[in-house]
Amino acid sequence: MKMFEPLEYIVLALGMILVTIGAFCDLAGALGMVRFPNFFVRLHAATVGSIGGAVIPLIGVALIASVSDQLGFFKWAISGGALVTALIILLVAPTGSHALAYSAHKSRAVPVEPKVCDLLEEHEKMKVERKVSEEGEVT
Repeated sequence: MKMFEPLEYIVLALGMILVTIGAFCDLAGALGMVRFPNFFVRLHAATVGSIGGAVIPLIGVALIASVSDQLGFFKWAISGGALVTALIILLVAPTGSHALAYSAHKSRAVPVEPKVCDLLEEHEKMKVERKVSEEGEVT
C-alpha cells in the first residue's frame, strides 16, 4: 500500500470534477450560441465555451493522468502536454475573439444592437471633429 494513496484519490476526484465542469461550460457555450441575439454576445458565448470547455478539462486531464499508474512514465508526457495545450488555448482564444469582435465592429460588418454606448463611434467622431478643427486653423 502506498503512503500517498488518499492524496491520489483526492487529485483524481478533483480532475474528474474539472472535466465535468468543462462539460457544463461547453453546454452553456452551445446554448449561448443558439439563444443569444447578436454576433458579439454569441462570440462571448463561444469564448466561454472554449475557455471553460477546453482549458478546465485539460487541467483535469493533467491531474487524472498524473495519478494514473497504468500509464507508466507516459503519464508525465500526457500531463505536460495537457497543461501546455491549456496554456496555449488560454492565451489564444480570448485574443482571437477580441480580434474578431474589433474587426467586425470597426468594419461595421455586423450591427451593434442593442447599443448602450459605442466608444469606437465616439472616438471616430472625435477624430473627425479634431481633423476639421485642425483644417480650420491651418487656412
